[in-house]
Amino acid sequence: ELLYWLDRARRDLMVQNPGHSGATRGTFSIRSPNRPNPIGTAEVTLEGREGCTLLVRGLDCLDGTPLLDVKPARRQLAEIDETGTAGGPRHCVKG
Repeated sequence: ELLYWLDRARRDLMVQNPGHSGATRGTFSIRSPNRPNPIGTAEVTLEGREGCTLLVRGLDCLDGTPLLDVKPARRQLAEIDETGTAGGPRHCVKG
């Protein structure tokens, strides 16, 4: 799972017109990147790594969008094994 900052999204829109309905609605009732707290999240598939670059599939954001954090998928955190640890990657070392 990746957390990223929607740096080009507006943060001052509390009501919006989604366009397809013609009705004005509250920001949190529609799927829009324009939010007061523009943190995006995406569960992606790791396809590979080239040095410090992760190659992923399933990310829907613009090139150059700042990455905040890389986390194990939430479903992996729910799969606790008999040793009491979550499945998936154990650690990541930047080198």
